[in-house]
Amino acid sequence: MSRVFLTVLTGCLLVSLARPATAAEPFCSNQAHATPARVPANLVSRVGKTFQIDDSAVNAAAYVRCVGSKLTACYVGANLICDKADTRRALIGATTWCRANPGSQNIPMSATGHGTIYQWSCQGPRAVAGNASMHVDPQGYIAENWKDVQ
Repeated sequence: MSRVFLTVLTGCLLVSLARPATAAEPFCSNQAHATPARVPANLVSRVGKTFQIDDSAVNAAAYVRCVGSKLTACYVGANLICDKADTRRALIGATTWCRANPGSQNIPMSATGHGTIYQWSCQGPRAVAGNASMHVDPQGYIAENWKDVQ
């Protein structure tokens, strides 16, 4: 081979090796990352940018998981959870609330839990799950709580 060809080939190889892979590629290639986990250090800034929060907030209350090869993140808030959605149509806390507050038009999340996807009310002393107010993604998480990380 000619010296020029080897020089060009070596240069191309170095450039291709220097191309940084996105941080999500190696993270999401591991099937174990399909469940929520604390944000790894190499993804903190990207998750922070997604939610417009600083690194300390990411480290304190954010989670990541992979949906196929797509990296998603969730930031825990007052009424936001990163765990699986609660799709049960009978909840002990809602039942207890209705026994103490029969006829209530709304049951607070302090009684139903923050994972429920339904709007709850009381028909007399009986808790009733109304319309779903959240969507559940194919993996069982509240879709509105998870954002794609760019």
